[in-house]
Amino acid sequence: MILRHRLTGGSVIVAVMLLASCVSTKQVAYLQDMTHGTQIELENKFEAVISPYDELTIIVSCSDEELSNPFNLHRGQGGSNNMLGGNRYLGYLVDQYGNINFPVLGEIHVAGLTRLKLQELIRARLISGGYIDDPFVMVRFQNFKIFFLGSNGGRAISIDNERCTFLEALALSGDLNVYTNRSKIAVMREVDGKMVMRYLDPRSSEVFNDPFFMLQQNDFIITRDREYKNFLESSNQLVAALGIVSSMTSFASLIGTIFLLNKDKD
Repeated sequence: MILRHRLTGGSVIVAVMLLASCVSTKQVAYLQDMTHGTQIELENKFEAVISPYDELTIIVSCSDEELSNPFNLHRGQGGSNNMLGGNRYLGYLVDQYGNINFPVLGEIHVAGLTRLKLQELIRARLISGGYIDDPFVMVRFQNFKIFFLGSNGGRAISIDNERCTFLEALALSGDLNVYTNRSKIAVMREVDGKMVMRYLDPRSSEVFNDPFFMLQQNDFIITRDREYKNFLESSNQLVAALGIVSSMTSFASLIGTIFLLNKDKD
């Protein structure tokens, strides 16, 4: 009888564990509809667009350093620090209206421009204003970050080259575990003063055609666990409970058997 209880309890535990550990490849494998030789055209000309509250590094140089110095914010002039080329330059914070206050040139509207367009704009104004004949202007984002939110917490990843795809971001995050619901990975970004969310599925090549596949600075990637994880956690609790019940049943049966043996002796 004791053996029967142990077998019954053990069978239930094994059955629950096998059921809980079953994960289909279709639930986790990436780009399942792509085969050898598949070609998908990508947007290679993507450039990040400057938005309010971005931080920019802008450096002006030329053959005569004395001419370019007034157009650079150096340490001690206020702002956030950024080290480039051994010199410490300060960042420009884009205000809520999309403007920056640039030395000598004054207020410049930068929102909606790419960094290359802004380089061209500043260079043209330096030449047309007669300030510098041969200016070189470099603009870089200081705050190109992608943020991740999920059941394991949140984190931010800095993107150095200012170009990041959805799949690259997943790789930089350390990839996804088997519990993640890959059919509804959200990308959220601010568009025209509104937060917009789209769901991307990395299991299908259709992800390359999504307008949010090319990420922008300050995008959020939000993951959710599948119901499978909740079931697995519940199953683990059930397995533990069944183990306790099985042990208690076996112990009770043992006590009953000992009691009957003693009674027969009497």
